[in-house]
Amino acid sequence: MVYGRMERLWQLPFSPDCLLCGQRSHSRRELCSDCMRELSWNRHCCGICAAPLPEQSPIRSCGACLKDPPAWDGACSPLLYAWPLNQLLQRFKFNSDLATGKLLGELLAEYLAAGCSTRPDLLLPVPLHSARLRQRGFNQARELARPVARRLRLSIAHPGVCVRIKDTAVQSELDAVARRRNLRSAFRVNRCLAGAHVAILDDVLTTGATASALSTALREAGAARVQVWCLARAARNA
Repeated sequence: MVYGRMERLWQLPFSPDCLLCGQRSHSRRELCSDCMRELSWNRHCCGICAAPLPEQSPIRSCGACLKDPPAWDGACSPLLYAWPLNQLLQRFKFNSDLATGKLLGELLAEYLAAGCSTRPDLLLPVPLHSARLRQRGFNQARELARPVARRLRLSIAHPGVCVRIKDTAVQSELDAVARRRNLRSAFRVNRCLAGAHVAILDDVLTTGATASALSTALREAGAARVQVWCLARAARNA
C-alpha cells in the first residue's frame, strides 16, 4: 500500500523537530510518526475528482462526476483537508512558512511517485494573479511543485506559459456557483499544447472551479489529457 510505505519512515539518530508537535521526529522529515498518523488519508476516492467515497464501496467514480464530468480527465489527492493538515497549509500559505511547504510538497511527491504510472509532459502549478503574487511573495502551488518535479523528474511550466489574467476574489469566501463565475475566463495559455499531457498542481481541491477553468484553457490550447494533482481534497460542501 502507498500509505503504508509513506508511514514507515526511516529512523535517524539526528533528526529534525516535528513541525506540528515540536518533538524530535526520529525521521527524515519534519513530521513525527505520531503526527503522520494523525493526517486524514484519502484512501478510497473517486478517480475523477478525488472526492472521498464510502469505505468498501466498489464504485470508483462518484455520482456527481458520472452525471456531469469535469473538464479534466482525472484527479488524485493523498490527503483530506482536515486537522491537522489544514493547520500546516494555513501556516504555509499565510505565514510564509516555506519549510512547511517543502514538507507538504515532499508528502505529495512520495504519494505520486508510488502511485502514478503515467508521467505528464508538463507540470503546471496553478498561477496566481500578479497582484496576489506581490502580496503573498510566493506561489504556494509552485513551491509544492518543486519536490514533485524533482522526485518524478518532470518539467515545471515556466510562469509565462499560463497566466491568471483576472484578479479574482478569494475563492474561500464564495459558494460553489460564485466560485465558477469568479473564475470564468480567468486564465490564458500562451503556448501551443497540441497533444500534450498536462498535470495541474494545486494545494487544495474544493469545488473544482479553479481546476475546471484552468483545464478549459488548457484544452483550448490543444492539451489532449489533463490531470489534477492536489495535496488535499476538501469536502464537497466546503
